[in-house]
Amino acid sequence: VGEDGATHQMNEDIALMRALPNMTVVVPADGPEAGAATLAVARHQGPVYLRLGRPAVPDIHGEDYAFDLFKAPVLREGGDVAIFACGYMVHLALEAAAQLEKQGISAAVVNVHTIKPLDKETVLRYARRCGRVIAAEEHSIIGGLGSAIAEVLGEEQPTHMVRIGVRDTFGESGKPAELLEKYGLTAEAIVQAARKLMQ
Repeated sequence: VGEDGATHQMNEDIALMRALPNMTVVVPADGPEAGAATLAVARHQGPVYLRLGRPAVPDIHGEDYAFDLFKAPVLREGGDVAIFACGYMVHLALEAAAQLEKQGISAAVVNVHTIKPLDKETVLRYARRCGRVIAAEEHSIIGGLGSAIAEVLGEEQPTHMVRIGVRDTFGESGKPAELLEKYGLTAEAIVQAARKLMQ
């Protein structure tokens, strides 16, 4: 939330909500998905945490997008590295994948809009296919999307992995673009992580 200051920032909310029994945690990537997710969670039986961000993001999905609360849509196919992203980071993951393609690296992009329960089937399928995984989130690397994926891979499919997110620190005041750059939440950071995994 940028300039409202550290007291108005929450880099730990997904971790906190994931820890609550029976809680469903949803992080839409754009406007159409936020609208579709709102309708889906209204019909869902049980508690849901729907995380919405303030910064504007480009629309990735069309208005006719068929949202499935429990399936992570694959936005781009690839075979060298799998990028799992949620929320604000999804459009950056797509930007990074386009840059990587120019460098000869084929990157799949998966929009993990529901972090709990995680779509383990899709995570495992792309981890096995690519053998290299990146998790990108606008959240602490502790307890969020990267942790959820690492838990699954650690138990079922050990895979080389890089987590992109806020390191073990509190938020601070500043313009969103400046803070995203400071904490490494950029398309370039995803590109560099993929290049590192390819070495």
